[in-house]
Amino acid sequence: MPVSSFTTDRLHLQPTSTQDAELLLSILNAPKFIEFVGDKKVRSHQEAVHYINNNILPQLEIFGFGAYTVSLRENGQKIGVCGLYNRKELAGIDIGYAFIPQFEGKGYAFEAAQCMQRAAFEQFKLEELLAITSPKNIASQSLLLKLGFQKEGTTKLADDEETLMLFRYKKKE
Repeated sequence: MPVSSFTTDRLHLQPTSTQDAELLLSILNAPKFIEFVGDKKVRSHQEAVHYINNNILPQLEIFGFGAYTVSLRENGQKIGVCGLYNRKELAGIDIGYAFIPQFEGKGYAFEAAQCMQRAAFEQFKLEELLAITSPKNIASQSLLLKLGFQKEGTTKLADDEETLMLFRYKKKE
């Protein structure tokens, strides 16, 4: 299935590939990622490539969407990931995002997530989006509310002992 790329005022989002292994390695080992999302135990370039091949690429190929590498339009620097994910534990597609720490707090996550949210409805024809976040991740909760998501309750993922907050956004008519 063909996979699109997206552009915003400041960002370019393209499907994550094995060429993004170093970026993923940085993100997956950032202290906030480990605290709020969990430790994926990816510690080397080779493990990052394996993670991409086994967790990211199959979803892109099956659904035509998944993880997108976010880079700055001005210089091409890779700064994070944002995407739409089909998790077996959730009854719908959820949006997720993670950025290298020095690029947090600059509005990039909002800009990328807003782009993915628009693509979910306009391009991928979804009727609603879900989002999950740690109750401790206040910044993520604030971003979701700013995007128009509503708190829905709680949920758990199979590989996570923490109860997560569940948010929902329904397509506007």
